[in-house]
Amino acid sequence: MIELRTFDEPRAHSDALANAVSDALKATLAATAATQTPHATLAVSGGSSPRPFLAALSHEPLDWAHIDVTLVDDRWVPDTDPDSNSRFAHETVLQNAAAAAYFLPLVDVSKPLEAHVAELNADPRRHLPDVVVLGMGEDGHTASIFADAPEWDFAISTQDRFVAVHPGKAPHARVSLSMSALKQVKQLYLFISGQKKLDVLNAALAAPQKNAISTLANAEGVKLDVYWCA
Repeated sequence: MIELRTFDEPRAHSDALANAVSDALKATLAATAATQTPHATLAVSGGSSPRPFLAALSHEPLDWAHIDVTLVDDRWVPDTDPDSNSRFAHETVLQNAAAAAYFLPLVDVSKPLEAHVAELNADPRRHLPDVVVLGMGEDGHTASIFADAPEWDFAISTQDRFVAVHPGKAPHARVSLSMSALKQVKQLYLFISGQKKLDVLNAALAAPQKNAISTLANAEGVKLDVYWCA
């Protein structure tokens, strides 16, 4: 199920999603506090589009010390590389009040990619995120689940939480949440801008297509809250 929220102004777009994600994290912390130490896990995306949203979220007065922040996906590069989503997260969301959060990176280039992904899948600290904020490419990929990658069939069918991906056209190998992991997330948001991306989303909903957003949005039981700005 898709719920589309539309905005005419970028600031309102970013602030609205920051408020929604903040409320979702507060609710998760409150729910876990009933039986254990409060805890929530947030997974965010890289790219230029979410920068204002993440900056706004970093100021939210949450109990950040009990929130883990991680990534939906990341490129297989050192965290000093300009293309690193880990670096991006430290420059945006892990600032201000959110500097107290604990960060869980997806990449460790000191190890072979496939061995590292196997370790991620075996790591009991790697909980399924409670709240996920996705982006989307104009080819319909979300996270790093690319239709032109040789891992496409595996990435959309495996029960593993993490997958290694080698996109055909996009640079760098990737580590990504799998499709099955995304389908299990309770609070799933998509943050996009521009008419072209809305057209891609509408086409994905109109008929099944070989891309990640179509696979996710048409999956049974998935609720995707879409925040779109013209």
